[in-house]
Amino acid sequence: MNWRSRIQTFPPLGRVTQVTSRTVSFSAVIEAAEPADEPFDVCIWHTSGEQPSEETRLQLTSSEDPPASLQEGRPGHRLHYYSAEIHIKSYLRFALTFRIGAIELGKDDLGFDDGFVISNVEDEIPQTNDLSTIIHGLNSSLQVRSVASQTPRTQLWTIQAPVTSATGDRSAYADVELGTPWGGFARYFALVRHSNAWLGPRHGKSHFSLDKDALLCSFLSHGGRHLVLLGVGNIENVTTLLRSSNHGPVMVHIRNDQSSNALGMVLAAVGDDCESAIAAAMYHARSLVLFNNSSDDELSRKPLAQSSGIEPQWMQSWYDGLGYCTWNALGQGLTEDKILSAVDSLKKNNININNLIIDDNWQNVDSDGHDPFSYGWKNFDAEPTGFPNGLQHMIFQIRERFPSIENVSVWHALLGYWGGISPHGDIAQQYKTVRVHREGWPVDGAMTVIAETDVARFYDDFYRFLLSCGVSGVKTDAQFMIDNWSSAKCRRDLTNAHLDAWTTASLRHFGDRTISCMSQTPHILFRQQLSQHRPAIPVRNSDDYFPDVPDSHPWHLWANAHNALFTQHLNVIPDWDMFQTSGMSAGYHAASRCISGGPIYITDIPGEHNMELIHQITGLTTRGRTVILRPSVSGKAIDPYTGYEEDSILKIGSYHGRAGTGTPILGIFNTRPHALTEIIPMGTFPGIVQLNKYIVRSHTTGRITPVTEPDSQVARLGVRLDFRGYDILTAYPVTQLDSETNGKISVASLGLIDKMTGAAALIEKSIELLATGRILSVIRLKALGTLGMYISDLPSMSIERDFMVTIQDLPIPPETVAIDPRDGHVLGIDIQKAWKDMKLSSGWSNEVEVKVYFDSEHC
Repeated sequence: MNWRSRIQTFPPLGRVTQVTSRTVSFSAVIEAAEPADEPFDVCIWHTSGEQPSEETRLQLTSSEDPPASLQEGRPGHRLHYYSAEIHIKSYLRFALTFRIGAIELGKDDLGFDDGFVISNVEDEIPQTNDLSTIIHGLNSSLQVRSVASQTPRTQLWTIQAPVTSATGDRSAYADVELGTPWGGFARYFALVRHSNAWLGPRHGKSHFSLDKDALLCSFLSHGGRHLVLLGVGNIENVTTLLRSSNHGPVMVHIRNDQSSNALGMVLAAVGDDCESAIAAAMYHARSLVLFNNSSDDELSRKPLAQSSGIEPQWMQSWYDGLGYCTWNALGQGLTEDKILSAVDSLKKNNININNLIIDDNWQNVDSDGHDPFSYGWKNFDAEPTGFPNGLQHMIFQIRERFPSIENVSVWHALLGYWGGISPHGDIAQQYKTVRVHREGWPVDGAMTVIAETDVARFYDDFYRFLLSCGVSGVKTDAQFMIDNWSSAKCRRDLTNAHLDAWTTASLRHFGDRTISCMSQTPHILFRQQLSQHRPAIPVRNSDDYFPDVPDSHPWHLWANAHNALFTQHLNVIPDWDMFQTSGMSAGYHAASRCISGGPIYITDIPGEHNMELIHQITGLTTRGRTVILRPSVSGKAIDPYTGYEEDSILKIGSYHGRAGTGTPILGIFNTRPHALTEIIPMGTFPGIVQLNKYIVRSHTTGRITPVTEPDSQVARLGVRLDFRGYDILTAYPVTQLDSETNGKISVASLGLIDKMTGAAALIEKSIELLATGRILSVIRLKALGTLGMYISDLPSMSIERDFMVTIQDLPIPPETVAIDPRDGHVLGIDIQKAWKDMKLSSGWSNEVEVKVYFDSEHC
C-alpha cells in the first residue's frame, strides 16, 4: 500500500514551517479503509535545538472536534485525525512513525524527509545593520550601503559591483562573488530566466544550485528570517543577475552595454517572511528605476489615450469581459473564413465573448527562410490569400455579425514579425531600417528592424492603420528579442527606442487595450512594467499553455503562481494565458485563471465547448454583457519554498474586497502524479483576521465548515485531491447577531455560489438587526447568478414564513428561492432567473441590488 499519499501532517513532513509561538499543535491525517482492522499508533520523533530526540504520541481526535473535510472522500475509506502539542525552543526537527498491529513504518518506509518548524517570536528577532552578519563571507570589495525600507519590519541594503565598459560591439561582463546567505540556510526559492522570454521558479534546500541565471532569490535561515536578493536591470544599460557557484557562495553576474565603466546593483532585503522582504526590494527598485528613467521617459511628455464616457457603474475594464483567442483553436494557416466560422460557432453555442484576439498568422510576411522564426513582415495589411478583402473588411464583418464583441485585437511581434521586417517589403521602403545580429534563438544571425530615427513614426502609422480597420487593441509578442541582440551598441541605441515608441503609441491609440507577451526580460520588467506612471495592462505571466502536452499543465499553474510573487509588485494585470474548456485538465486551468486576478480567454476548437465550465467562470451583467469575476488581489503561491517535485498541494492565495472585511480565497491544485492528502490551517488563507469568525466553503462540493475562529484548534481543513484534482476554498467573514428567541445567529453573504470565484461578484454587503426583530442583508452584485446566503438557523426556518427577498426593491418570485441541496445552511437565490422572469431593466446602473429580510425570532 502506498502510505505516502495517504498520510499527512501539519506542520508537514519534508518542509519548513514557521510559527509565531513556542507551542506547536501537531495534527496527522490517515486515509484508511473503513472499518480499520486495528487501531493506528502515530508518533512524532522530534528534537529541539541541542536536546536529545523525544517521542510524542498523537492522540485520536474526538469525533466532535476533527479538522473539517470539504472534499468527497474515496468510497469505503475514512480520514482518521490525530493531534498533540509539542513545546519547542526555536527550531524543531521531526519525523513520523506509524504503527498498525505488528507493522511499524518509519521515515524510510513512508518516503518522507524530516519536517522542520521554526519559531518566530516577534520580540526576540534580532535586528542588525551589518550585512556581513547575514551574508557570511561578504565580499569586502563590494560597495554596501544600508538604506531605508518602505516595508515594515524589514531591512534593506544596496550592493554594487564594478564592471568595465563595453568595447565596440562587445558587451562587458563581470562575475563577482557575493557570499553565503546566513552562512547556511534551510531552504531557498529563486526566479530564474527559464528561457529568453520567461521567468520560472527554482527551489532547493541547503545547497544552492541553479541551472539558469536568477533575477530574484530568497533564502530562509534556520532562525526563521528571510534574505531576498534582487538583481536590478535597466540602470544605465547594465543588467545584474544572480548565479550559483561550485564552492557555495552566491555569484553576481553583470552585463554592461554602455561605453563607460559602470556598476551592477543587487538589493538585499531581510524580513520576517518572504513576501515582505520581496516587497521591500521591489519598492526600492521602483524608486531607483523611476529616478533613472525620469530624464528620457517619452510618456511623461506626450498625451495618451483617454477613456471616454463616465457612467455610474462599477469600474469595468475591457479585460473584465470573456475573451476568445484564435491561437490554439485555429492554429496556423489562419484565414478570414476560419475566424468568422469560429466566432459564429461561439454565437450558436450562446457563448457571448466581449474580446476577440486574432493571434499570429494574419500578417503578410515574406516566408524567406526555413521556418516562421526567419520570416519578415512586408506590409501593414493582412495576408492576401487568407484575407483577400483585407483586414478592414474582416473586422467590419465581425462587428456587424457579432455585436457582443466589443474589442477586436490583433497580434504582432514587437519588431514586426519573428524575423523582424522583410527587407523586400513595403515597410522597408517607407521606413529606415538597420541590420542587427541576434543570438540565443532558434535562428541566429542578422535580422532587419526599424531604425531608431523612424521607430516612433512606424508604430504611430501602424496603429493608425489598425484603428482605421476597426481594430481596438493589440497583443504585442516576442518582446524578448531585443534582449537577443548581440551588439552592445545596438542594445544601447535601439532597445529603449523600440520599447518607448511601442509603449507610447499603444497607450495613445489603444489605452490599456494592450497585451504584452514574452516580455519577462530584466530590461523590460524594470523599464516598462515597474513604473506606476502609466495604466496597468495585461502582461503574460509565464510560458505558454500547451493543450496537447499533458505534463505541461501542472507546471503551467506552478510557474504562474510562483512568478506572481514577483510580478504582483509590477504595474501589470497578470495574464495566465488562454486555455480550452474541453479536455481532462479544463477545470484545472479554469480554476487557476479565475483565482489569478487576470483576464480570461478561451481558445476552444469550434464546437468543442464545456458550457457548464464556461458558466462557472463567467456571469451575465444586467446589461447582458458576459464578464469574468476577478478577485481584487492577484493570485500567488502561498508556500514559496516548497519545490515542484515535493508531494505537496499547490496553494494559490487571493483576496477580494476591503482589508479586514473582505473575502480570503485559496485555490488548491494537485500537481503531482498521484492523489494527495493534506491538512491546511485557516491561517494559510491570505487576509485572514484573527479577531473575525469565518466559514469556509468548497466550490466543487458546496460543503461549508462550522463557524470557526482562525486561531482555534479546529481551524484546520483536511483536504484530499485526486490526480489533477482542484478546488477553490473561500473563507467568508461571519456576522453574529443576538436574538431573544434563538440566541446567536450567524450570517454571511457568499456571493454567486454557482461561480468559481463568486465572492468576487460582491460589490458591497451589509447585515443588520432591525428594531422589528428582522435581519436585513443588503447585497450589491456585479453579475447575475445564484446568490448564496449562509444562515446558521436555516435548517429550522421556513422560506415561505420567515423570508422576503427583493431585487431593486421588488419582491422576487418564490420559486427562485430555495435551500441549497449541498448544504442546508445555505439559502440559494436564483437572481438570473428572477431578473428574467420579472422583466427587469438595468436602467442607469450595471449593478443589481438584492435585499434579504428574515425573522430572527422564528419559531
